[in-house]
Amino acid sequence: MSKTPSWPDGLRFAFGTLTALPVRVTRWDREAARRGMLSAPSAGLVVGACAAAVGVLLLFLGAGALLAAVATAAVPAALTRGLHLDGLADTADGLGSGKPAEDALRIMKQSDIGPFGVLALVFVLLAQVAALAQLYGSSWARGALAAVVSATAARLALTLAARTGVPAARPEGLGAAVAGVVPVGGAVVAGLAVTAAAAAGGAFLGAQDAVRAALAVLMAAGAAELLLRHCTRRFGGVTGDVFGGLAETAATTALVVFCLG
Repeated sequence: MSKTPSWPDGLRFAFGTLTALPVRVTRWDREAARRGMLSAPSAGLVVGACAAAVGVLLLFLGAGALLAAVATAAVPAALTRGLHLDGLADTADGLGSGKPAEDALRIMKQSDIGPFGVLALVFVLLAQVAALAQLYGSSWARGALAAVVSATAARLALTLAARTGVPAARPEGLGAAVAGVVPVGGAVVAGLAVTAAAAAGGAFLGAQDAVRAALAVLMAAGAAELLLRHCTRRFGGVTGDVFGGLAETAATTALVVFCLG
C-alpha cells in the first residue's frame, strides 16, 4: 500500500502542473491532487512575485510604465508556457461555437485557435497590460502588489473550481484529475486566507489599498465563478482548458479592480 501523500507532494503537484518551473510531480492520484489544488495559490504567489520583480527591475533601470507592464504580463505566460492563455482561447472558441457540448469539447481539443479565441486573447492581454501600466504609473509598489495579488487570485480560482460538486466534462485530462478533489470547506478556507493575505499586503501601502486588494481577490473569485457555472452548464463540467480560462479571467478581473476607485 502506498503511503498517504504529504503536503510537499501537494506542492510539487501544484508547481509541476500549474507552472513550467522544473518541479517533478511525485504523486499523481486524487489525494495528491487535493493537496495540490489547495496549494495552487502558493504557485500563484511565486509566479506573481517573479512577474513583479521583472516589472519593478525594469522601472528602476529607467523603463517606462508601459514596458514594465508588458514584461509583467509576459512573465506568467512564460512561467506557464502559455498554458492558461491557451486554455482561455480554447474555452472562448468552445463557448462561442454555440455547438452542443460534445461538439464544443471537440472544437476545444483542436490545435488551432478560432476567431473567438483570438479575440479573447487580444482583449484579455490588452486589459492586463493597460491595468498594469496605469498602476505602475501611479506607484511601482502598487503595480507590484497588483501583479502578485492577481497571479495568486488566478490560482485561487483553480482551487475553488476543483471543489466537490463540480464535475469533469471528460473522463481524461487534467480537468478529470482534479475535478471535485477539494472539499468545499477547504476551498472556503483557501479563499479567506488569500483574501486576508492580499489585504495584509495592501495595508503596507495604506488602508485604501488594503481594501482594494481584498476586493480584487473577491471580485476575481466572483468573475471566475460566473464563468465556471456557465462552462459547467455548456460543457457538462470542467476541463483543463476551462481551468486556464478561469485563471486568466480571475487575473484580469483582479487587475481591473486595482485600477478602480
